[in-house]
Amino acid sequence: MSDSKELQKRKTRKPLLFISMISIVMLFIGLTSGYIVRKAEGNWMDFDLPDAFFLSTAVIILSSIAIQKSLQAARANNTPMTIKLMGVSFILGLAFTILQFEGWSQMHDMGVFFTGKSSNAAGSFVYVITLVHLIHLIAGLISILVMFFNARQNKYTLNNVLGLELGVIFWHFLGGLWLYLFLFLLLTR
Repeated sequence: MSDSKELQKRKTRKPLLFISMISIVMLFIGLTSGYIVRKAEGNWMDFDLPDAFFLSTAVIILSSIAIQKSLQAARANNTPMTIKLMGVSFILGLAFTILQFEGWSQMHDMGVFFTGKSSNAAGSFVYVITLVHLIHLIAGLISILVMFFNARQNKYTLNNVLGLELGVIFWHFLGGLWLYLFLFLLLTR
């Protein structure tokens, strides 16, 4: 590939990522707007968010810190630290995933069901919102794995960290999105 085509390809990657993140934001604006509208109609179950959601919030923040530090390490040409910190971020992302399942289990134990005769729109919305976020987070975990293997193959250098930057931006976006969703669900109870 010629240098000009490679340069053009590199220039379009960040804008394309931002466009995809805007579309994800629009999806969640729709879901949270639907939550507000449906809540206003009445017949709304009040319940506390599961403890696992509080813990998962701390875990995603720590994961975001770790992945940012991995980018800093890559920019300093410290490949071993880049790999280590990406691994930490990935493990914390897996912990977040497990905590989401634990949160759903805790909701179920509280009598908050997704569907069925005993379900309520309040619980169903929480399940859907957190599930849709988790699906996007799994895409982020796949991205971290790709970056991890690229780092192990020394593909990131001081002058070539674009792929890592894009993954870090997306991971921060997912963390910020979770913070918004968590606070939204917490404050609209």
